[in-house]
Amino acid sequence: MVALKEGYDLADEVLRLKRQRNAIILAHNYQVPEIQDLADFVGDSLGLSYKAKEADADVIVFCGVHFMAETAKIVNPTKRVILPDLEAGCSLSESCPAESLEKFLKERADKDYYVIAYINCSAGVKALSDIICTSGNAVKVVQNAPRNRNILFVPDQNLGAWVTEKTGRKMDLWRGTCYVHVEFTQNSINAIRASYPAAPVVAHPECNFAVRMLADEVCSTEKMVSYCRNSRADAFIIVTESGMLHRLKKEIPGKTFIPGPTDTCSCADCRFMKKNTLEKLRDVLEHLSPEIEMPESLRKRAELPILRMLDLSR
Repeated sequence: MVALKEGYDLADEVLRLKRQRNAIILAHNYQVPEIQDLADFVGDSLGLSYKAKEADADVIVFCGVHFMAETAKIVNPTKRVILPDLEAGCSLSESCPAESLEKFLKERADKDYYVIAYINCSAGVKALSDIICTSGNAVKVVQNAPRNRNILFVPDQNLGAWVTEKTGRKMDLWRGTCYVHVEFTQNSINAIRASYPAAPVVAHPECNFAVRMLADEVCSTEKMVSYCRNSRADAFIIVTESGMLHRLKKEIPGKTFIPGPTDTCSCADCRFMKKNTLEKLRDVLEHLSPEIEMPESLRKRAELPILRMLDLSR
């Protein structure tokens, strides 16, 4: 832990070190408010990675979880990418280890799988995939998948099921989930809706089927912002990780945002996202460590399916 210089508070020290290191600070929508408020950009993992690519910075500080910092490194190979806490993992990414996916594909080579990987996965899984998708473009990616091949969708079974509902494309789904989004239940959403009957329910597609069926809108975190801004409603029940509410309140100050509760608490926090703190942000800028590194051969293989996704989006 680095001692603060006299006359500086923690936020000032972070900003001083950011200038000294010629760094850019990226914060995922689920980060704590004090980190979001200091960040140069707040958003989803892929959007942030490309913001970093556009920036004239030597160092990328990714305040998110490990796979997000990996994605930033994949698309920014010449820049240093650092993560405040290497233990900021992801239950969804960890549900699909690259070794397990590789074994699965070898054992089912006769299926000739076209592998679509949700971006919430490791570099190793990306390298084994044909194309990447986000929650915002998954429907388009699946609609454009080859018709003569079987589709394997990894790692989120709930997002995959939602895309199947939207597209009608049959897919085999990896049995992975985000532990935060599966904590929302039909009972918890019905209860909050009874308290706020006029408020639309806006849910992330990583939620289970029963919750998605109750929602007025199912969409990515980025689309939540535009949906709530453009809606005539004055209040919204937001069914995703609690950090998203800070961004919504900041960008749409005239409206009310109510956290979707679980059966056991009034809002859902991701313990991995919350591992990043201002103190750790300050320390990582001081030491430029821990740094995200990977073999160039792996980086190139992981980048290819991302580029395919981007080509499809143009």
